[in-house]
Amino acid sequence: MKETAVSKEKTVSKAKTRKKYDPTFKREAVALWQNSGKSAREIAQQLGIQERHLYDWKTTGVAGPQGDLRAENVALRQELALVRQQRDILKKTLGIISEPLKSATNGSPR
Repeated sequence: MKETAVSKEKTVSKAKTRKKYDPTFKREAVALWQNSGKSAREIAQQLGIQERHLYDWKTTGVAGPQGDLRAENVALRQELALVRQQRDILKKTLGIISEPLKSATNGSPR
């Protein structure tokens, strides 16, 4: 029993610190992977990182201009939705204004 408690204490004290990578490093790593024709595993070994980091960085859009394009695309889609909504309101308003008035005839055609 005492050995397990001691071994648990050793594993807790040897906890690894989490590495943080600079966004520039992430972009360059993904660009190297995509442009070299090598596998993610090979590039990860060369850079001393885990293979999954390359896939994560690629999908999160941290990797270069595609991340910028994604953000711009989202902003443009939001703006387009707003402009469409405004257009639809104007169409409805125009339809209401241009309807003939139903005055004393109660809508019966003559």
